Amino acid sequence: MQTASLRKGENTGLSTAPVILAVSVHGVAADVSALLLGPDGRVRGDEDLVFYNHPAQDGVSVAGPVVTADLVRVPAGVDRLIVVASADPLRPGTVFSRAPLLTVTQAGSPARSFTPPDFTSGETVVVLAELYRRDGGWKLRAVGQGYASGLAGLATDYGVDVEPEPEPAPAPAPLPYQGRRNVSSAEPAPALSKVERVAPGLLSPARQASKALVERSIADQRAAVYLILDHDSHMEELYDSFAVQAFAERVLALSATLDDDGTVPVVFSSGVEPFLEEIRLDNYRGHIGQLHTQVDWGWGNVADAMRRAVGHYQESGATDPAFIVTQVGDEPWDKAEVRSLLQNTAPLGVFWLFVGFGRGKLAFYKNLNASASATFTNVAFYDASKNPGSVPDERFYAGLVGAFATWLRR
Repeated sequence: MQTASLRKGENTGLSTAPVILAVSVHGVAADVSALLLGPDGRVRGDEDLVFYNHPAQDGVSVAGPVVTADLVRVPAGVDRLIVVASADPLRPGTVFSRAPLLTVTQAGSPARSFTPPDFTSGETVVVLAELYRRDGGWKLRAVGQGYASGLAGLATDYGVDVEPEPEPAPAPAPLPYQGRRNVSSAEPAPALSKVERVAPGLLSPARQASKALVERSIADQRAAVYLILDHDSHMEELYDSFAVQAFAERVLALSATLDDDGTVPVVFSSGVEPFLEEIRLDNYRGHIGQLHTQVDWGWGNVADAMRRAVGHYQESGATDPAFIVTQVGDEPWDKAEVRSLLQNTAPLGVFWLFVGFGRGKLAFYKNLNASASATFTNVAFYDASKNPGSVPDERFYAGLVGAFATWLRR
């Protein structure tokens, strides 16, 4: 039977038959485990970590490199489960470079496989896939999220209390070259330390964000980072596939290096009163999916969302500039209002980055600075493609901060 290949961020439907998820790891001694999560994105208790010392729980079992999920036996209180590969903590210096291969089989369905992009930031744990409930059934999403903080860091992120990992035996004196990653001394260590402690799952993108700031000589800059999300009906598929969640996580990782409080105010742009909430390092997992269900689908009313973000910034009394990342999936219907807002906020220290992804037309945003007679000095556009999750972190953050750095130097 032919095997279908999944890309990072893609999802596929599942039947109710047991799902077999086999992990193949090359060149690294690794363990495979699973986590059962409630609607809040956290485990119900420590027993929801299924691994070699606790190999079965509520229809989910682990046997060597294979996870089996009997979906009809999974309790209603379990909203999703994740499949994890972790490097052996007793082997010092062991990290993933070549990504594991996940093969998913289910009786009566074609096999599916997923190999994440290879890792470059010292990842020791990889979340390969997520099985989640949707419309009375189950779906599978290819994740490919790496952690550099070990299984304990991942488990803590999902609410599991774990014993400290055993101390490895003293390593022999290193050879002249060990193939280990060197972290630039210019990285803002306090910010990254906070990410590692509070949200270790964001450590790898935070490092790439920090690197992008260092390369553009704005590593010491502080800014109030905001996020506006398009909540038009044409975006529904991208919310369901967690593409918007993944995008928000990357913005939060950037904020952790720019904004000391580790919090991003989020405004949903829809056809009603703009809905403002926040994501933080300690609550980000699955939070966009929870928040957006409280918002009606709209029709491109981005100007109201922009006003809401600027109002919040002014009321906060912040003295640092505002970096407002505005995700857009289609043309706005209130183009004149958008232009007016861009002009009026230029003296306020507000920089607007319109990030395009989705299936709509984006000519308005792409051409904002095309005319010499209507140039907005505080505006840029970045095309993140239809699937921003497929854009490597290094290229993504270069696109996110490049124009912002140029604006700051002015």
